Amino acid sequence: MLRYPSSTKALCRSLFKQGWFVGNPPLKSGSHSLVYSPFHRTFSTKRESVYDKISFIGVGKMASALIAPLVETSIQPAEKISVYDVSASAMDHIAKVHGGRLKTSASIPDAVDGADLIVMAVKPQSVATVYEELRKARELSLLRDDVTLLSIIAGKPIASFVEGTGIAKIARSMPNTPAQIGQGVTVWCCTPDIKLEEQKKIEEVLNSFGKSIYVEDESYIDMSTAISGSGPAYIFLLIESMIDAGVDMGFSREIATTLVHQTVLGSTMYAMETGEHPVILRNRVTSPAGTTASALYELENGKFRTVIKDAVWACYRRSLEMGGSNSNVGPGRSSTPPKKNV
Repeated sequence: MLRYPSSTKALCRSLFKQGWFVGNPPLKSGSHSLVYSPFHRTFSTKRESVYDKISFIGVGKMASALIAPLVETSIQPAEKISVYDVSASAMDHIAKVHGGRLKTSASIPDAVDGADLIVMAVKPQSVATVYEELRKARELSLLRDDVTLLSIIAGKPIASFVEGTGIAKIARSMPNTPAQIGQGVTVWCCTPDIKLEEQKKIEEVLNSFGKSIYVEDESYIDMSTAISGSGPAYIFLLIESMIDAGVDMGFSREIATTLVHQTVLGSTMYAMETGEHPVILRNRVTSPAGTTASALYELENGKFRTVIKDAVWACYRRSLEMGGSNSNVGPGRSSTPPKKNV
């Protein structure tokens, strides 16, 4: 029997645990149709670690979001994870969260000593400093010859990591913040030096906090930054605006928030389960000369979809700029990226 907790966050977690978010077509369980979702994680209590040692450089929100499911699902025991952060308190906090089993490090060379996977999770402005420390680690013979570096940093291309660190095996990824509750989506690619067997390991790591999508062309990473990487912010702005409108009409903020959260969650799950085009789903809600039609008229009159598209393109161009690439792309620009199918 399905149980529905009162809070939206608890509902998401409950549905996940009860099997709603699985990587299979819709199934039947009694009278309930289980929702199709690409999200999938495998829980196991006994298994070997995916890597001998994973080293995290930076333990901010995204790194913490990745460490938690790795440990909780036994994909990587805490004892085989080392962390380094410029903030000692941040390291102490994450170590405490995992029962003191994580190894905190006094320096980057110390953290990466013997690691076969390095996860780089620092701010873009700190990348140059990390490069210098990793080169120092190589000079001290602390870096393994077969080490792999996985970046979750926005805007930094693979070539930058190869040149900056001398490491040949580089994987670049773009996760998003819902990873913090295990519902993220991460687009990633890698250098040819990373063979299929290790690609599967990286995929397992990334799948631990949501769904991962592998692409062969690195240009898709910048594109995904504009869709899924920054996308949650677009959704949150929509949520905020709808809540404020509800308060303006007379609802308490608590009730308005519940209504909007559940509407966004339910609409998303409905779209995923049916697999139908959004325009079909939208038309089902829209009666001629009705309330929804009036609302959609105002959205269209205000160029809602154009503003959304322009925002996505602006994000994409900024991602290209951060990576030192040509950002003069998009509608009305002199250079437009070729259409590709993934």
